[in-house]
Amino acid sequence: MVLTNEGAGHPFRRTLPPPPSPVIDDGARSGDNDVRLFLLSFAAFFVSFSTMIF
Repeated sequence: MVLTNEGAGHPFRRTLPPPPSPVIDDGARSGDNDVRLFLLSFAAFFVSFSTMIF
């Protein structure tokens, strides 16, 4: 069974299934991601700065 997408103009793209719908995130872990990104950035800056000094 081939799903067609009427919005696709090219014949090859018509044979592809439609793109998946975006996943709705509840935002419960967004604060955790911010803290993890901050710590990763801080560690990367610290390592790069300390290697330039020594």
